[in-house]
Amino acid sequence: MTSAAPKGRLLRGGRPVARAVGVWIAVTGALRLLDVLLPGFRMTHWWQPAVCALLFGLLAAVVWPLVMRIAYPLAFLTFGVFGFLLLGAGTLAVFRTVPGVEVAGFRTAVIVTLGMAAVGALISSLLAVDEDEIFFRRAARRRRRHTPAAGAADQPPGVLFLQIDGLGYDTVRRAIRDGDMPTFAAWLAEDSHAFTRWHTDWSSQTGASVCGILHGSNHDILGFRWYEKDRDHVMACAHPADAAEIERRHSDGRGLLSGDGASRGNLFSGDAAHVSLTMSSIPVLVPKKLLRRHRDRLGAGYYAYFANPVNALRTFAVALVDVFREISASVRQRRAGVVPRIPRGGWYPLARPGTTVIARDIVVSAILGDMLAGRPVVYADFLGYDEVAHHSGIERFDTLSVLRSIDQQIARLHRASRLAPRRYHVVALSDHGQTQGQAFSQRFGETIEAYVGRLCGGSPSTASSGKRRQAESWQINAALAEATTSGGLIARRLRARVEDAECAEDRPRTTSGSPGAVTRVAPGVVVVVSGHLAMVSFTEHEGRVELETIEREFPDLLPTLVDHAGVGFLLVRSREFGPVVLGRDGLHRLGTGVVVGEDPLPPYGPHAADLIRRVDTFPHCADVMINSRYDPDSDQASPFETHVGSHGGLGGPQQRGFVVHPRELRFPGEVVGAEALHRVFRGWLAELGHVPVENPVREVVS
Repeated sequence: MTSAAPKGRLLRGGRPVARAVGVWIAVTGALRLLDVLLPGFRMTHWWQPAVCALLFGLLAAVVWPLVMRIAYPLAFLTFGVFGFLLLGAGTLAVFRTVPGVEVAGFRTAVIVTLGMAAVGALISSLLAVDEDEIFFRRAARRRRRHTPAAGAADQPPGVLFLQIDGLGYDTVRRAIRDGDMPTFAAWLAEDSHAFTRWHTDWSSQTGASVCGILHGSNHDILGFRWYEKDRDHVMACAHPADAAEIERRHSDGRGLLSGDGASRGNLFSGDAAHVSLTMSSIPVLVPKKLLRRHRDRLGAGYYAYFANPVNALRTFAVALVDVFREISASVRQRRAGVVPRIPRGGWYPLARPGTTVIARDIVVSAILGDMLAGRPVVYADFLGYDEVAHHSGIERFDTLSVLRSIDQQIARLHRASRLAPRRYHVVALSDHGQTQGQAFSQRFGETIEAYVGRLCGGSPSTASSGKRRQAESWQINAALAEATTSGGLIARRLRARVEDAECAEDRPRTTSGSPGAVTRVAPGVVVVVSGHLAMVSFTEHEGRVELETIEREFPDLLPTLVDHAGVGFLLVRSREFGPVVLGRDGLHRLGTGVVVGEDPLPPYGPHAADLIRRVDTFPHCADVMINSRYDPDSDQASPFETHVGSHGGLGGPQQRGFVVHPRELRFPGEVVGAEALHRVFRGWLAELGHVPVENPVREVVS
């Protein structure tokens, strides 16, 4: 059955006039109220508020779009603030032409402008049947301004791949059952879509999964961050230069999005011609030799969003609500004594809306532009659920609230596809799931870095403090970086913020992608963590250090680790037996399949041995790979980072992603690994008639 967009009218007639009159009346009332409450603003006659409200409406509807054709880069750079400042200046000039109206100065004019815009947006929302009508009216206006690609209507159906970051298969099932994902529930009830699972690689995190899905390869990606001994460098997927280097290593120019596709809010581009919020493609931060040439101007797809003052005001208001929602949820958890939980104070309540609101809105705006332009394939990442699940839990009430908002955006995009010049299929998926549990440092009183450092003779002061990551803010960091194309002071400061995003005492690495001294937890010992995975490297030895050498130099390390209640299993390489998985009560020799004692791998699924064996072949595989202990009875594991819901290793829901796809696109039996999922998606595009790129252009900026 086809996945055609829902039928029925997108827009209801007769509402524009009612909305315009209602907004005019409401803004008139707001001006009367400001006349009473705001010092420096005075209207002396009864007719002035009505006239000024009408003039403001004309200013916003007619003059404003013309001005923003020139000024919108600054509006975007300031996330809409500049737009309000400019509109405030216009308000000051216009109101001073009305006899008897007194405006003390620019500051007062900006406050009046904010008040009128807020009231207008509120009344416009109330007069709509629901928020969807507002969304589709804006989409229809954008459609009139877009020129689709020639012959788009005759081309094969396009595909929207909409990734809900970190949402596991098990959580989706319960959310559909409980009404938290009504869009998915409707698709399944109509039998237009099928719901299935896929199994991640050992490294169940966005870097490995998205690189595998978009480029068809995630070889040698060990975690979201990992140590490369030959360069004495910690690679971090969310660092621009490292993301570009990872893409260089894996791209053959024929990625999933090659051939005029679009990448929105991703770590990697998939060889797309159109990119935004994509970490591997930020010109001001990525070395020129690693930067691929793309046709889009910087920030394409979302400049226009923040150039519109109503959009900026709406986003700011929703973000403010999200701040209070986060504070309220945190207080409720503390009062109820909910466990597991982590501290959620500091800057986090202010940082959270960056992913749950701002990045979500501009990604949706960019996708809408892609559909109206008739682009053949789009891949976008919605990061909000993953962010809140890390801090709150995978199915707590505030996490599910974020999930419902993402579900709503997917429904809107599905319906808005009717405005596009070509038909679109919508495929929803996740890059991995999450497994919940009390953080290792909370449960045992020290981080895994400190624990390994102590066992290797290091002093506690040199080990990591285990500070909590404030937020998964790489999408907003990408937006800031894309906007700072100049070499001025502010641009340099913003670029420095992005470069430092993956640099901290508890996340040792070098800035600007250059090799340097990485923090040691003990002399000659580096530990890097990635969710439920920790990687130990011995820097005094070249290449992979064998089991026998580790036992000789650090005799207490391996026995103590396998006995630890928070450690599930270790991967080491033996000179005699090759790759060996060590558990508390037994071992598994991966080369021969011989098990001595109790096999440590069954709790981690039937594919664990194959996935671990593959990682053992990676050039930068750590000397000791540590996976957290998963308890099947409680369905919990203790992550090595200070998270509630986490991922990055094997064990529980983190290794089960999902795909919701149109039934006419066939899904094979069981898909294991992101590279296999890439082949499935490639097959779909071929079935739909998309022509693969035969001679990819791998041009770099020299």
